[in-house]
Amino acid sequence: VQLVESGGGLVQAGGSLRLSCAASGRTFSRYDLAWFRQPPGKERESVAAIRWNGDTANYAASVKGRFTISRDNAESTVYLQMNSLKPEDMAVYYCAAKSSLYYYTDYDRYIYWGRGTQVTVSS
Repeated sequence: VQLVESGGGLVQAGGSLRLSCAASGRTFSRYDLAWFRQPPGKERESVAAIRWNGDTANYAASVKGRFTISRDNAESTVYLQMNSLKPEDMAVYYCAAKSSLYYYTDYDRYIYWGRGTQVTVSS
């Protein structure tokens, strides 16, 4: 599966952005999907994940209550709605996918990656 992120940009603290990740392939609905991010000078971290059928989602503590992950299997797209953005949310955001064989929060199992989209939050 190939993944292409979009929607990143520059936003003021407190603002919102919606990231999208379009996937190719006919079996999109069989994949668990996740968003990761890599802040400047730091290691990549998981942000949110959603199960293949969309019925369950998981969030990092740092974004819970502010970010929402969703998916549209008919459009082969996963979204990340980011509200109340903080300067510490600034990072390159990556979309990732994996087979639903393993639990959807098994973040080490995500093997398909997009190239990322930059999110910059000004204070």
